[in-house]
Order: sequence, then C-alpha cells, then structure tokens
Amino acid sequence: MPPTAHPPEGPPTRKVPVRQTRFMAPLDLNTPVGVIGAGTMGAGIAQVAAVAGHPVRIHDDIPGVAAEAIDRVQRQLARLAGKGRLDAGTAKRAGAALTAVTSISDLADCGLVVEAIVEDLPAKQVLFTRLETVCDPDAILASNTSSLSITDIAAELEHPERVAGLHFFNPAPLLPLVEVVRGEATSQAVADLLSDTAAAWGKQPVQCTSTPGFIVNRVARPYYAEAFRLLAGGLIDPTTLDAVMREAGGFRMGPCELTDLIGRTSTRPLPGVCGKPSTVIRDSSRQHSRTRWWPRAALARNREAASTKAPANPHRPRRGRVQGRRP
Repeated sequence: MPPTAHPPEGPPTRKVPVRQTRFMAPLDLNTPVGVIGAGTMGAGIAQVAAVAGHPVRIHDDIPGVAAEAIDRVQRQLARLAGKGRLDAGTAKRAGAALTAVTSISDLADCGLVVEAIVEDLPAKQVLFTRLETVCDPDAILASNTSSLSITDIAAELEHPERVAGLHFFNPAPLLPLVEVVRGEATSQAVADLLSDTAAAWGKQPVQCTSTPGFIVNRVARPYYAEAFRLLAGGLIDPTTLDAVMREAGGFRMGPCELTDLIGRTSTRPLPGVCGKPSTVIRDSSRQHSRTRWWPRAALARNREAASTKAPANPHRPRRGRVQGRRP
C-alpha cells in the first residue's frame, strides 16, 4: 500500500480577509440622487433616476430653472403614460419623486450627485470642491461631462477616488448607452457601482478611462470636424452633406443635423483627436477644452464670397438629393 502523502511542513497559511465595501451593488432605491444643472441633460438624468425609483433633488444656480425642469419632466411622463409607453402609476410616482432645491447644502444626504453644468473645467472644479465639503464622505460624485478630464476635475479634492464620469447621451431617457469614466484616482469599486446602477436604471453601461472624448465622442469628433471643413471650404451645402451621409453612408443623421441636436459646444475638436490644437499637449488627459473651432464665421465668409461668384452649374443636383439616387 503506497505511503500517505503529507503536505510540506512550514508556517500555517494565513487567511487574508476580504475588504468589505458598500460599493458592490446598484445604489439602493431609497438613496436620494442629486442632479446639479437643470438643462436638457440634467432634466433627462433626473427623469431616468426618478423612473427607476429614486427620490431626486435638482439644483440650478438660476432661480426657478429647477422647478421649470421638473414641470417639463412631469409633462413628459404624463405624455408617455398617455401613449401607453409608461405605466401610469410609475409616471405619477416618478413625477412626485422630483424636488427642486435652492442650495447645494440640500444635497448633503444624497448618495449620488450627478453634475450636468456647463462644459467648463474651472466651473466644475469649483463645484466639486463645494460638494466635497457638503456631501457625506460615502457619497459618490459624478460628472456628466462629455470630454473633460475626470482626473483634472478631481485633482484638487481630498478624496478623488469617489469621483467618476457618468456620461449620458442626449436625450438621456431614450438613448441606452452610458459611459462610466475612471480618472487616475477613481476607485474601481465606485466605477462598478455606477455601472451596476446604470444597468439597474435600464441603461447599457461601458467603462473606460479618462482620455480625450472617452469612447463615443473620440470616434465621432472627426465625423463633425471633416464636415465643418467641407462647409468652410464651400465644397458642399449642409442639406446635401446630411443627405449624402444618410442615404449613401447609412448614418441615422447627417453631421449638421446631429450638431444642431446636441449643440455645437459638444462637437468641438479635442487635442490629439482632430482639429488644430493651439498648443501641443503631451498629456492627452489634460486640458481637453483648450481648443475651440467655431465654423460660423467661416460659413459667413463663404456665403459672402459665394454671392460674388458666377451662377451655379445648372446640372448640379438639387439640395437634399444625392446624385445618382432616386428620390
């Protein structure tokens, strides 16, 4: 009979305790969610959180704007219920869960605060510094920025590990994708909680690091930028350009009408992605918003120059129609 094998002698194995953390599941539905900025994106994010079942508090620096946003959301919820796209009870409950607050101090007990203010790095840094002094130490502070560095937003905070990007797309109640963006100091547990919470809200979260444009806008910026170059050069008119991209390129929307929908400040070039940066920036995670390119002046010059040119070619296809395709 073979001898019984014995484990080698040595010091006893010590069990390493697993660190317990609250960031392991979606945000509890009883936890209040704060939204700062009552514009289109802020109101949309508030609607998503309220429909999911959270009490939501909305703050805006401009008096009355938060109340107006709540009124818009409640009317939108009523329309959805009237069309059968949302349960009437859910619509009523979500509308009642929205509260306008006049001070950031009123967000002190929120477990998650989502910032949706103007895309300006200094303004966001000042706001997050204020939030850190007001909110509970366990609260998560998120930014809906579409391209600014999360690392830079949290750079001056004592606890940058609880700051992350939570980037919804416009319109927030309809589009499913949400980018969960990690800065250099963002805790992975915080990113996981935000991903789980977004999924519980009916969204499709994707995690990424804080790079210029994150994922979607990094890919989309050249789409807008090349369109602006064509327009500024007088090579095509906006209607035809949109029609070409829709009918021949297979895009749902052309670059001009998509820019009109989301706003020109959301389509500015990013250093290292497209456009002509005013300075060379070695760290691609810094100073995303320094370069701005507004095509309006170029278009105005182009229209003025076009008025002095010879008459247009009569064989040129009519606006809005792609040459070689039937209407």
